[in-house]
Amino acid sequence: MAEFLFVTDLDHTLVGDDQALLVLNDRLQKHRQEHGTKIVYATGRSPVLYREIQQEKNLLEPDALILSVGTEIYLDGSDRPDSTWATILSQGWQRNLVLSKTAEFPELKIQPNSEQRPFKVSFFLEQEASVTILPKLESELLKSNLNVKLIYSSGIDLDIVPYRSDKGQAVQFLRQKWKFVAEQTVVCGDSGNDIALFTTGNERGIIVGNARSELLQWHNENPANHRYLAQNACAGGILEGLTYFGLIE
Repeated sequence: MAEFLFVTDLDHTLVGDDQALLVLNDRLQKHRQEHGTKIVYATGRSPVLYREIQQEKNLLEPDALILSVGTEIYLDGSDRPDSTWATILSQGWQRNLVLSKTAEFPELKIQPNSEQRPFKVSFFLEQEASVTILPKLESELLKSNLNVKLIYSSGIDLDIVPYRSDKGQAVQFLRQKWKFVAEQTVVCGDSGNDIALFTTGNERGIIVGNARSELLQWHNENPANHRYLAQNACAGGILEGLTYFGLIE
């Protein structure tokens, strides 16, 4: 069994079935000790919210953290974001201009301060309103020559981030740093902000059985042999997918 790069979202992907998580943690820890496998968590959570779930669910210590939907990378337990990645994202990013433009849309409700990050501005936006608001907002931001990306997920969360940033781009950064080929990389997710994990390269992809409609719709419209739709939910679905791809026995 060869080493591989394991990347997973947290909420409703890795976390959600405590029994299956215990089994998966055991398998991954053994694989890391015996083969040098790398474990990465890629989440929309900020550092504050990550620490909460890490303690609550007793998660394995990862080799790297991709936080705030790909806008921050933390390596080897460091509490400081990787400066190389920050430099890449800072090019052309105008946070204050983004804030002034979004202020023109009363439907956007600003998320708590802990979720506002150097390279991420986050709002709550109701799903009914999103259908008309998102195209208008995107148009306004483009008119201001703002090189940004809108990530809408779970029918409520809107993140505005630098164009170069998302979970998928962050995975490519780590993959190149650690020299893993796509075939030895697996990414796991359940919602809209995970689509970037599956679109950036030819990594093996696992969509858990409890995936949200926006991800399932995208999966059905973009079929690929290197992506697996699990029957089981959360960590149970990840175990199923890792076995399917022959990454664990």
